[in-house]
Parts: sequence; structure tokens; C-alpha cells
Amino acid sequence: MIVRWESEHDYVLVHVHQDMFGDWIFSRAWGQIGTQFGGLKHQLADSYAQAMTWLEDVAHIQSSRGFAKVFEASDETSPEAQAAVRQLSLLDGL
Repeated sequence: MIVRWESEHDYVLVHVHQDMFGDWIFSRAWGQIGTQFGGLKHQLADSYAQAMTWLEDVAHIQSSRGFAKVFEASDETSPEAQAAVRQLSLLDGL
């Protein structure tokens, strides 16, 4: 699952997925739109349910900060979802 929130200048992107060992990974990227300023954090969740709880927490926080959800995809094969995952991989090298 991939979800993106944006404000006027900033974004937050969350990607919940399984790695090759079957573990659930919760990746969160944030930064300024149009720049490379920001960060990336990966967390290992105990379960899919825990990752979804973390996602709900991020959604609540972003909503309270005035961010709007601009993208959500559960199917990672769509072109938009693949573009979001590419954004995460670009940040991973910083």
C-alpha cells in the first residue's frame, strides 16, 4: 500500500510492503516538494496489522497538520504507484 499526503510545500509518503523474507516493512519519506530536502525511515512491523496502525497514526498526524491525502494505491503495479516507489528508492541513496 502506498499513500501520499501534501501541504502547499511539503509531502509525506508511506509505503507498506513485504520484503523477500515475508516481513512487513513500513517506509516513510518526507520532504519539500520539488527539492531533495527530506528524509526516509524504514521500520520493521511485527505484523500487517501493526503496519496499518502506524499508517492510521501517520494519517491522523498529517490531517491535523493540514496535509491532504493526494494518492492512495493498494495495487503497486499501477504507473502512479511505481512512480511513488521510485521516489522512495531515490531517497534511499541519500
